[in-house]
Amino acid sequence: MNKLDLVEKIAKTTKAPKATVRQFLDSFIDVVGQALKSGKPLVLTGFGTFSVIKRKARTGINPATGKKMQIPAKKVPKFKPGKSLKDMVA
Repeated sequence: MNKLDLVEKIAKTTKAPKATVRQFLDSFIDVVGQALKSGKPLVLTGFGTFSVIKRKARTGINPATGKKMQIPAKKVPKFKPGKSLKDMVA
């Protein structure tokens, strides 16, 4: 499922216009991004937690050349599913 499919499904179940659903979804994505950028986790009880983790610098291998290369440290987003979401999938 992609973003367009998600918008259509939400619009169908809520009977809201697709344009409105798209605006809400875009706004949600922006708010999550801003929260993570500020270093604050975003907790949606039952659904899950969005947070940022720090990856250490490490040595990797360039698949094209086979040469070793240094991969710098960086921050990456992480999602940990909540119990309700896990139960829905199981």
